[in-house]
Amino acid sequence: MPTENFMDILFSNWQHTLQSFGVDQVAAEKAFNSLVAAYSTPSRYYHTLKHIDRVLSTIQILQGYTNNLAAVQLAAWFHDVVYDTEAKDNEERSADYAFELLSNLGIPESTITTVTRLILNTKDHQAAVNDYDSQVLLDADLAILAAHSVEYEEYAHAIRQEYGWLPEKDYITGRQKVLERFLQRSHIYFTPLMLEFAEPSARGNIQAEIQSLLSD
Repeated sequence: MPTENFMDILFSNWQHTLQSFGVDQVAAEKAFNSLVAAYSTPSRYYHTLKHIDRVLSTIQILQGYTNNLAAVQLAAWFHDVVYDTEAKDNEERSADYAFELLSNLGIPESTITTVTRLILNTKDHQAAVNDYDSQVLLDADLAILAAHSVEYEEYAHAIRQEYGWLPEKDYITGRQKVLERFLQRSHIYFTPLMLEFAEPSARGNIQAEIQSLLSD
């Protein structure tokens, strides 16, 4: 269960992002509580508030690359708000959720359009060469791939738990496919910072997970 201090920090981040839009305090808190409820469902082991916190922290480090920092931060909050491992339209439904909630908060339409576009780009984790906002969001979302080996193993185990309904053989086949797709890319990360400092670790972790899956 997230600690009170952790929740305070998250709420403070949420408020700070909404500040420039002049959102009413009560409405901001109500929206935050909706997000907390969505990310706290029992079927989630990795795609939780801890993941959102990590993504937001990484965006903070990479913010110098962004054109629209607030939109990137909002997209981070909503990108996994709908997460069902048996569905194929999580990103679309998350974008719809963001559109509705942000519209109710009175966020400008131009910002909401950017936020929904960024969320949809997390489906294939691809961004155009000049789409710096997507690049930052995607790099932050995939930062876990470059984590210390122990933390990476915890992440891999949590993902397996989220697919608990899938038989072991099918999971290994599917997971291997996903991981190999990342290895086949010319680069996993887009921003110069992540490309230089995270890319080698991510590739090493992915290769180690594939070997582990095949030796089970």
